[in-house]
Amino acid sequence: MNLPLNDKLKTFLDKTPISFHVPGHKNMTIGDLKEIELAMDITEITDFDDLHHPEEVLEESMKQLAKHPDYEAFYLVNGTTSGILSVIQAAAQSTEPMLISRNVHKSVFHGLDLAQQKAQIMPMNVSKLTNQYLGPEISKTSQMMNQQLLSIITYPNYYGETFDVQRFIQESHAHQIPVLVDEAHGAHFGIKRFPESSLEYGADYVVQSYHKTLPAFTMSSVIFIHKDAPYYNQVRQYLTYFQSSSPSYLLMAGLERAQGFYQNYEASTFFEKRDIVINELRQRGFVVNEMDDALKITVQYPGYSGYHVQEWLEKQEIYIELSDNDQTLLILPLWHEHDTFPFELLKERITQIILPEAQKISKNKNKNVLPTESSDYQPVQLRHTIEIPIQQAVGKRLAQHLVPYPPGIPSFFKGEQVTATTVKKLESWIKQGIRVEGLKDNKIRIEDN
Repeated sequence: MNLPLNDKLKTFLDKTPISFHVPGHKNMTIGDLKEIELAMDITEITDFDDLHHPEEVLEESMKQLAKHPDYEAFYLVNGTTSGILSVIQAAAQSTEPMLISRNVHKSVFHGLDLAQQKAQIMPMNVSKLTNQYLGPEISKTSQMMNQQLLSIITYPNYYGETFDVQRFIQESHAHQIPVLVDEAHGAHFGIKRFPESSLEYGADYVVQSYHKTLPAFTMSSVIFIHKDAPYYNQVRQYLTYFQSSSPSYLLMAGLERAQGFYQNYEASTFFEKRDIVINELRQRGFVVNEMDDALKITVQYPGYSGYHVQEWLEKQEIYIELSDNDQTLLILPLWHEHDTFPFELLKERITQIILPEAQKISKNKNKNVLPTESSDYQPVQLRHTIEIPIQQAVGKRLAQHLVPYPPGIPSFFKGEQVTATTVKKLESWIKQGIRVEGLKDNKIRIEDN
């Protein structure tokens, strides 16, 4: 029997790859996940409790997740998605809409579809630094707030930029609207010299992907539920719907260790090594932009796209989180004393990057213009669909979201009409080699009238 995945993973690790991407254990060089033995992969036998009804060791373990006294925390072994789906399903109890930021993860739209729940999309601000969505335009959004069932926002954005989340939560609560914060990339927030978590500002529900920035296994996340949050019992119930009845004890043991890492983390080594990496890159001619979240930096090279930078780095076995036309995103390790991250090898590989001559940047460079206006989302069920070439799809209705990945944020929605502008954008993505869920072999799925 062939083992293509096993073989590919082994070949990859044999190259001593250097990770500037998720998960936060960085190829097992950060934290102490190696202390978890594979033989610990058990099930709910005597004395090991039940995640769907925790009363013993799992209840005790989850109490260790205390990041704020106003919240109770629960393991998510099906990823942050399972927490998002549970909150949306619990809140979808009337015909009133929900309120969502335009840069929510695709799982939010999946939750809306499952609940057949309509939503209003908030007007957005765009970052001048990264040209990505930053957060809701709060003053305009507050004028929209009325009887919405729930506000859903992403904080920080994928690139590590923040906004005034405290003000947004206060505005929502002033209108009696509970708030779900997708804080997937903020599990390390609250550590000294990093941004504060939205837990500090009274969000009703906060989901954190521990595996993205802390040393935890992929898929392992945590949901924090405020003790006074509405739908509390309903969310707990839906967590049993959207999570496996056979949860991985390896994932939960990893979450327990990741929480211990978080509580004991001292950031001085991180900032020392961060400064060294940034200086090494700048000495080679790269432009390095520092984000609000110190764990993330973007790298540019004058006159070239982020895809070029990614290609140059990967030739040196340095793997990054994502690239776009403007920049390459690096998620740094939470370096610490006695980690095994190959830091000296990283410095050596940076010096070996083969770079072309930098070019002058055109002042008229085309920017990726993102829609920022408010809009509506209506879940639709399209029973008869077909795949057709994108050039033939103008005037048709999309039968599935089109989602550039990463970061997994839908750019065009199911039910939306395909326009010439849509086709032009898709052609641009194809040319750039961007992976788009819903786009394959130059074809998309549309409604078959």
